[in-house]
Amino acid sequence: MAHELPALPYGYDALEPTIDKQTMTLHHDMHHGAYVKNLNAAIEKHPDLANKSAEDLIRNLNAIPEDIRAAVRNNGGGHVNHSMFWKIMKPKGGGDPSGPIADVIKKTFGSFKDFQTKFNDAGVKQFGSGWVWLAGKSGGEVQIISTPNQDNPISQGLYPIFGNDVWEHAYYLKYNNRRPEYLAAWWNVLNWDEINQRYSTFKSGKSVHEPELAHR
Repeated sequence: MAHELPALPYGYDALEPTIDKQTMTLHHDMHHGAYVKNLNAAIEKHPDLANKSAEDLIRNLNAIPEDIRAAVRNNGGGHVNHSMFWKIMKPKGGGDPSGPIADVIKKTFGSFKDFQTKFNDAGVKQFGSGWVWLAGKSGGEVQIISTPNQDNPISQGLYPIFGNDVWEHAYYLKYNNRRPEYLAAWWNVLNWDEINQRYSTFKSGKSVHEPELAHR
């Protein structure tokens, strides 16, 4: 059995004008689809890993056989990252956060506006391809971090509460090289309900587990 590409929870054009239909189609079907395909190809070489979720594979990369470690890091990370990404966005989303996530943002960063500024700045400054995250630490605190390529905070012992994809394939067709413009617009499609659920999971101490990423 193999890892599977999860369906988008909305139509390809549902996040317009923030994310255009063509970008969404290519991003989900081609890019995420390739990560799943390549992850499955790597795991076929080591059947003993077949029952592990993608999160478990990237949680301890040193435990992955060296001949497929880079493939699992890149493609397992890509699979986990994007499966989170689709779910933390929704049509008619955005606005100011509410609930526990709003409280921790205010406590940690002073205000939502200050948090947005710091988050966007980290995304702009991520050199080349990568992600910017709000990640949870073991003590229950949160921090903004950026990671290169498809690296995920799980591999650093952190919890990925939510993140934005700053690979050019995520925005280039609409925003060209204007990454700051994309980062600013992205807040208009955030699904704060889903993010609150992820924050709740982090606070509960449970490990990251997306049902659609489990081995099938």
